[in-house]
Amino acid sequence: MGQDVAILGAGIGGMAAAVALAQGGARVRVIEQAPALTEVGAGLQISPNGMVVLERLGVTSEGAVQSEGTELRDGRAGRLVLRLGPPAAGPTWYFHRADLLAQLASRAQALGVTVELGRQAVAVDAEAGQVTFADGSSETAQVFIGADGARGVSRGAINGAARPRFTGQVAWRALVPGQGEQAVAQLWMGPGRHVVIYPLRGGALLNIVAVEERRDWTEESWRREGDPDELRARFAGFGGVVRSALARVETAHLWALHLHPVAERWYRGRAALLGDAAHPTLPFLAQGACLALEDAWTLAACLGNGSGFARYEALRKDRAKAVVAEAGRNAWRFHLRAPMRQVAQLVLRLGGARVAPDFAWVHGYDVTEAAQSFP
Repeated sequence: MGQDVAILGAGIGGMAAAVALAQGGARVRVIEQAPALTEVGAGLQISPNGMVVLERLGVTSEGAVQSEGTELRDGRAGRLVLRLGPPAAGPTWYFHRADLLAQLASRAQALGVTVELGRQAVAVDAEAGQVTFADGSSETAQVFIGADGARGVSRGAINGAARPRFTGQVAWRALVPGQGEQAVAQLWMGPGRHVVIYPLRGGALLNIVAVEERRDWTEESWRREGDPDELRARFAGFGGVVRSALARVETAHLWALHLHPVAERWYRGRAALLGDAAHPTLPFLAQGACLALEDAWTLAACLGNGSGFARYEALRKDRAKAVVAEAGRNAWRFHLRAPMRQVAQLVLRLGGARVAPDFAWVHGYDVTEAAQSFP
């Protein structure tokens, strides 16, 4: 490849792209506004479509928990509604976000990728491949990749301004010490709210994501701290493992969930979008990180074989739209109220996996195989 590539954003997508491009011979710089290469602690579910990319990038599942499946439970009664096994395409792994990022960063640096920290971008000239920073300096690159998220400067520069729509849902997240919980993702469903819990780091930690329908909180910040007592009060109707886990919460974060449209334009001039900058998704299908990994592999393949940004967008946009739309549809399934909640749970208990949504098209997609047929 031999190109000079600058990537704005050192998250999962940005670092995965750096590794994929460096493996293809590109000279890569990653530019990050944070002063240190750290991530706020949280869990990630990486299903087979993401794991196949990590394996090709030389990243292992070390430290992650191999899932034994997913349990759907009634939030109030604690009753098991349905247990689903791992995807047919292979297991899902539960990673601590910081652990996965550290592996990607280590791999990138071993390949000669340069990581520049503490540099806040304020503007991007996509046609020129130029980024301007808060200190007034600017730099250009042959190829510029915007992996700086839905609210980063890259998205607006390439795709134009777009106004997100508040979904009426607010998500809480927390990590607590594990107490021997099963290696499954438990999804506890209640009227207008649900809770997902799963273990991390060999069961030493338990990841909690609690989502509720409310209109009095619209801040989208991922780093805003919330009151653990308020979290417990808002989900007081949940019992069993959820109540026990929430009782151990000492630090919680919350953010309002907004729908950002999938970008209609993924590239302009020398620049292209990747990950949340191109297709922010709601967390109801656990595919945000996996889509970014798929993007990273596809983009590196298209630049490596000369098919370029147009082919990258063509290969990725429809799939991203489909996955984002499916994630949006999942929310209502978890928040049904009586009497529909009881009816839906009865159907799932009697019909089992036969009547559950089929996500084989999501989890079974192998972007590395598709790359072999790229022109």
